[in-house]
Amino acid sequence: MKQYVDQHTTRRFEVTGAGGTRLAAWDYAAAAAIARTAAEPVAEPAGGAGPASRPGVLLLHGLLGRASHWAATARRLAPRYRAVALDQRGHGHSERPEGPYSTEAYLADAVAAVEQLGLAPVTVVGHSTGALTAWQLAAHRPDLVAAVVICDMRAVALGEAGQREWEDWTRSWPLPFATLGDARRWFGEQDPWADPPNPVRGDFFAEVMVEDEDGWRPQYAPRHLLRSRDPWIRDAHWDELAAVACPAMVVRGPDGELGRAEAQEMVRVLPRGRYAEIPDAGHLVPWDQPDAWGDTLERFLREVAREPQHATPA
Repeated sequence: MKQYVDQHTTRRFEVTGAGGTRLAAWDYAAAAAIARTAAEPVAEPAGGAGPASRPGVLLLHGLLGRASHWAATARRLAPRYRAVALDQRGHGHSERPEGPYSTEAYLADAVAAVEQLGLAPVTVVGHSTGALTAWQLAAHRPDLVAAVVICDMRAVALGEAGQREWEDWTRSWPLPFATLGDARRWFGEQDPWADPPNPVRGDFFAEVMVEDEDGWRPQYAPRHLLRSRDPWIRDAHWDELAAVACPAMVVRGPDGELGRAEAQEMVRVLPRGRYAEIPDAGHLVPWDQPDAWGDTLERFLREVAREPQHATPA
């Protein structure tokens, strides 16, 4: 397995995903070790002294995201957890194959990351479609997963009309952007989907832009994103939620895509589900309200650590 170190001492690992796809995973334990030199020492969990001995947390972004979006969350967790963020296929520094972009492929990639990085039993934190992969991982490979956090992801099938609307939206992007500032301003203020305007949204999308000869464009291919959405559009996922035996938390913001009634039904269906709502947040909950998100996540992780372990279903 190849290993790289960036200027922040965050380790980058190369994971081999489904079909041999090369995936980039970012381990923030090294950054945490540097940060501790200027703060009070943090006691290591019993059973080991190194980063690899800490409980594992795998952070999965959704479509239109990348692993670096999780940097603030990962660095907050890293003193006590082995926090790893994965660039999913077609995103960030991971390979961009022509396919597949199915739920099965994303699930197989997540399994590969957990197994190859030795993260099990891991808490999987997913945002949007990354949350779908998180609960599928818990349902299909309970031996690998200790707990799940589902952030603003719906369990219902959205239907073909939603897919067409989303495709029209991606086609409306005024590409290429002349400057990165133009991209930030359009996604944060001028995009009709930015309702109300939100500078956090502009920053979020600016982070996935790359400069080409004619300007700035997203680093992913829209056609890959549309294929990734197909199963979510056509299929509901209640049965898989019901198969998640480990502790699971559903998190939403009042202005997000996941409504309160649906979120609470998801909690009811989950055998060990619980609910968290973060005020003044939309779909980008961890970035709209990073402090409240971090407090909620850390409280859940502490609660899970105190709960007795349930036997893995046969």
